[in-house]
Amino acid sequence: MTKQELESAKKKFGKNIQRIRQAKGMSLLDVSYNCSLLDGRISQIEHGQFNVTLSTMLELAKGLEIKPTELLDIF
Repeated sequence: MTKQELESAKKKFGKNIQRIRQAKGMSLLDVSYNCSLLDGRISQIEHGQFNVTLSTMLELAKGLEIKPTELLDIF
């Protein structure tokens, strides 16, 4: 994967998280409250500024109250 492809994937991943969060009527603080991630970190992820690990993905899914596989619906 090229650097450009990685950056594109991070942005798509972040937009997917934001779309799910907004569709559920959740704020960044709501998601943060449900998991061990700070709202600022979640914002960075939503803007494609942070490359997430598996544990971060699992925490995001927990915070959004969804299955982790829903986070990967970006392609």
